[in-house]
Amino acid sequence: MSVSRCVSLFSRLQRRISAQPVRCTALSCHVSPGSVFLHQPHQAGAVVCSRKVSSNSSSPKPPDTSLFVPVSLKTDTPVDGSVGAELTQPLDKSELLKIMNRFYKRKEMQKLAADHGLDARLFHQAFISFRKYVLEMTSLAAELHIILSDICYGAGHVDDIYPYFMRHAKQIFPMLDCMDDLRKISDLRLPANWYPEARAIQRKVVFHAGPTNSGKTYHAIQRFLSAKSGVYCGPLKLLAHEIFEKSNTAGVACDLVTGEERSFMDPEGRAAGHVACTIEMCSVTTPYEVAVIDEIQMIRDPSRGWAWTRALLGLCADEIHVCGESAAIDFIRELMYSTGEEVEVHNYQRLTPFSVLDQAVESLDNLRPGDCVVCFSKNDIYSISRQIEARGLECAVIYGSLPPGTKLSQAKKFNDPEDPCKILVATDAIGMGLNLSIKRIIFNSLIKPNTNDKGEKQMETISTSQALQIAGRAGRFSSKFKEGEVTTMYRDDLPILKEILSHSVDPIETAGLHPTAEQIEMFAYHLPDATLSNLVDIFVSLSQVDGVYFVCNIDDFKFLADMIQHIPLNLRSRYVFCTAPINKKQPFVCTSFLKFARQFSRDEPLTFDWVCRHVNWPVAPPKNIKDLVHLEAVHDVCDLYLWLSYRFMDMFPDTALVREIQKELDDIIQEGVRNITRLIRATDPAITDPLQTQASRRGRSGTASSNYLTSSKGQRGQRDSGEVSDGSLAGRLVKDGLLTPDLLRQLQREWSEQKPNPTNQRALDTEAHHNNNKGRRKKKK
Repeated sequence: MSVSRCVSLFSRLQRRISAQPVRCTALSCHVSPGSVFLHQPHQAGAVVCSRKVSSNSSSPKPPDTSLFVPVSLKTDTPVDGSVGAELTQPLDKSELLKIMNRFYKRKEMQKLAADHGLDARLFHQAFISFRKYVLEMTSLAAELHIILSDICYGAGHVDDIYPYFMRHAKQIFPMLDCMDDLRKISDLRLPANWYPEARAIQRKVVFHAGPTNSGKTYHAIQRFLSAKSGVYCGPLKLLAHEIFEKSNTAGVACDLVTGEERSFMDPEGRAAGHVACTIEMCSVTTPYEVAVIDEIQMIRDPSRGWAWTRALLGLCADEIHVCGESAAIDFIRELMYSTGEEVEVHNYQRLTPFSVLDQAVESLDNLRPGDCVVCFSKNDIYSISRQIEARGLECAVIYGSLPPGTKLSQAKKFNDPEDPCKILVATDAIGMGLNLSIKRIIFNSLIKPNTNDKGEKQMETISTSQALQIAGRAGRFSSKFKEGEVTTMYRDDLPILKEILSHSVDPIETAGLHPTAEQIEMFAYHLPDATLSNLVDIFVSLSQVDGVYFVCNIDDFKFLADMIQHIPLNLRSRYVFCTAPINKKQPFVCTSFLKFARQFSRDEPLTFDWVCRHVNWPVAPPKNIKDLVHLEAVHDVCDLYLWLSYRFMDMFPDTALVREIQKELDDIIQEGVRNITRLIRATDPAITDPLQTQASRRGRSGTASSNYLTSSKGQRGQRDSGEVSDGSLAGRLVKDGLLTPDLLRQLQREWSEQKPNPTNQRALDTEAHHNNNKGRRKKKK
């Protein structure tokens, strides 16, 4: 090599080395007062490595590093070219491997890395990536090449690799270099400070406390109607609709705002002084005289609690009227301490009494007008409604996935004294939002699917709060039944129900929070290569909350984020799509969501014709239960379109046309629900499996223990399930979870009784006798 070439190479290398301490220190090692130096430099210009000793005893919780996804690095040739090899000589790969493995086994290096955010998991991942980088790169950076060459020839120490290892680690785990910033962004300890407009005024907080049917909401609404301006925030579209209609009937102009609908009383679209909305849609920047927050106990809801927290802390109103259970009084007072606002409490008693009967119904033959049978699954709804109509009685049906119009239609049918329908079969959807003339509430079961704090689905006994909410629908003040009654369908459940209702409602202790779009955007600025699902995971992992708050379950959000991750969308649009309220259990709705996002990403408007092609409009009336379930899913898809149309008006332009077909669809679904027993019968008329009696279907094992709150019964209806041909419609419905084997056998027995056949009757008698004997043998055991 010529002298001039050597001088040129050394000058370039010197410039890089002279700049190295500042850059490496910024990347990996911070020197501050109180630092302990672990490794002194061997020569001038070497990197100084140090560990910061923190004097802060209240250190934040360590992050969940299992959420840290390494970033793939480009293995481009460095600008130095082969300078390192020219100054020293090419490196032996086998020697490099030995050096790398010696470095990995050094406990001092592992501890030093841990002090800089690399726990054992991240250290291992970073080392694997760094070793691959060193061994596979055709040409390393000059300074790293020289360090490795020195170590190979005994002129350096293996620990000298550490700064370059840390630089690499922070390239593949960029969150390590901005952890302090990420912690600040995800600090949720003072949510009251997120709403400066509300903090700028002194609000009066009035708590209307009482059980269902106590008039608490009525008094709050009276104040709402007498104010110059006001906002009502409710948990359901039906409740918002009810207040919207009541206000306008009373001569108070009121607008309606839900996720899928906007109704303005002014013909030119100007906002009225009053608005009724679902709680997620309330504005925290618009000033009002009075705000009403209904069902405040839902502030602890694992999924939606954040909306009540936001409304309570953020609504910019002179008076905040909250309505709910007495169990929330102390907690709301505590929450208001953070805003410096006092809480005035008005207590109410139930206007009409209800009593728990001493006898269970035990048979559907004992039903009487004004009864409501409460179930917690669609399968039970289908089964019981079919059995009731087989006895010559008409019944109305209400469950959660029905469109609001259908629910109202069924409620009107049940309430109408001129209508022959005197029995209601419903899920706990009747607990809110519907005015029903119920004399007696009958719990068909006390077991309900629920979501725990970890977002896991489980079967458990209903809580005291849930039982009171449902039981309180009996004997409404405005109905013809001035006293209510509550009981169970089965004798074994009655003592459990009495025990549940004898307990006081658990006091509310926490309020939900949820990361905002702005917070996620700031996270994305620091972690540009992370997916939205991963960003939210890291946010929750790093979030700090006071003891009175919790971060709401984000599983549904992450489900949608993962579904559309491959679709090119900007972060804000992706976030909005993932907050869409869809039922992820409906495959057709999920498929539609995916197609909507894909069409949106192409910048192609989703027109009315496009939607009609997708849902195969016009649709035919349902011929069986599966058709009805599909139509409910199509209605949900229309809801999704309308919801997105208010967020992306240009891309979802045909709101009016979609709303028209949704109304037509609602009418079709209403007709289907009116004929639900015919649909059940038409599901599979060829079933020939004999059926068990209702008593043997229950087939409870063991006794009803007092430890009902931790009960996880969910096995009913799974005993002696029998076989159903996979190729039949019945098999497909069972596989899809729309029907259970027990339900099919019950229906077949009823059909067989209507069309008596001696051979079938003998088979039924034999089966019943066999089941009874088997039951006696179990009892003897």
